[in-house]
Amino acid sequence: MAHDSNGPPQMHATTILMVRKGGRVVIGGDGQVSLGQTIVKGNARKVRRLAKGSVIGGFAGATADAFTLFERLEAKLEQYPGQLTRACVELTKDWRTDRYLRRLEAMMLVADKDVSLLLSGAGDVLEPESGVMAIGSGGNYALAAARALEDSGHDAEDIVRRAMRIAAEICVYTNGNLVIETLETSDS
Repeated sequence: MAHDSNGPPQMHATTILMVRKGGRVVIGGDGQVSLGQTIVKGNARKVRRLAKGSVIGGFAGATADAFTLFERLEAKLEQYPGQLTRACVELTKDWRTDRYLRRLEAMMLVADKDVSLLLSGAGDVLEPESGVMAIGSGGNYALAAARALEDSGHDAEDIVRRAMRIAAEICVYTNGNLVIETLETSDS
């Protein structure tokens, strides 16, 4: 997102990475929030637990929009307990059709013990082909690094930490201040 000469500086996204490997799913995110060419915060918490700790999620995009989406997802998870995919499909339906939600600019990665998903305002509920998925400004860098490390002897958390460090070295909208959440998976 670049500065638009017709409006205020735009907030840049972040880097969120998810790796499912070896009986664990890990989501990590950096803490940087940038407004135009200025870093306005270095320790934002963009990864969190939902559904009493049984779901982890991370967001990239406008912070207030992401908090709204987390709240809506939490409500859907209460409505459909233990059904992450169903809750996400219902959230994205609302996201696409609700006049207020439709304007929200964010993406989310969410996971529980069984499934990992990417959610977008375009109506996407996508499961990664492999156990790796990333979003945000540095997402492609983190994704490439994680895929390169995927077949190594490193565990899921170590892959997330290493790949995020690489993304932070390349993407100016990503820093090394990480928040990481982990869940044991059903294949552990």
